[in-house]
Amino acid sequence: MFSIRKSSTELNDASEPRWHFPSALSPEAHAEWGLYKILEYMGLHEILPPRAGKNRAKLRKDIEEYHIAYAIDFNDSAIDTFISRRPDGLAFDKEKKLCVLMEYTRAMDTVEDWAERKEQEKNDRYGPLLGFINHLSHRDKSGWKASQTNFTTGVRGSLHTNQFLTRLESLGVKNSNTREAIRNRTVQKTLSMSDMILKFFFIALNSKTDWTLQNLPTEIVTKNMERFNLHLQPPRL
Repeated sequence: MFSIRKSSTELNDASEPRWHFPSALSPEAHAEWGLYKILEYMGLHEILPPRAGKNRAKLRKDIEEYHIAYAIDFNDSAIDTFISRRPDGLAFDKEKKLCVLMEYTRAMDTVEDWAERKEQEKNDRYGPLLGFINHLSHRDKSGWKASQTNFTTGVRGSLHTNQFLTRLESLGVKNSNTREAIRNRTVQKTLSMSDMILKFFFIALNSKTDWTLQNLPTEIVTKNMERFNLHLQPPRL
């Protein structure tokens, strides 16, 4: 995310940086903004003094209003989940009043349509949030529009290159060499992380089998057991 922020050089009509990425703090850290901060940044929700209990009450009321307006079923638990959503990153174009929720995902790329499945999963996850933000904007006549951009990479380094590069360009990364460099670093980092996870997996498997199997996703365990022809040993008496 920080690489996109650093490389987004597109200027607006005032010759200032078009896109702002307030949640990208450094190459090592980013802040996952919640709904309160997103709406405050867009001027759609006033952050009241803390401990007053009014922020959550007002936001819940607005969320309930949104669900009722569009005949969407909801309950208290659903609203809590709604409020807790935090996208991986955010991009704002204040001049054109655009808000982009950014999601970066590493997914298992062992089936043909893995990227499309993960894309749909992420869209389903944040679709209601986008609908709510756009609802508030329309209600308050603020002019803001919210959308979502996903960057999905397979754990084996696969990605849809044209889609990945196009989405970088849409966020102000206009230099083609820079876009390609970001793509390469993304793939390399993904492969490095996958290699590290596998090493820890096999170290743990040889020492504490039960703990390993309980704390790793079943898909990863099964596929790598099959890949390396591993078989669990019976417990020692």
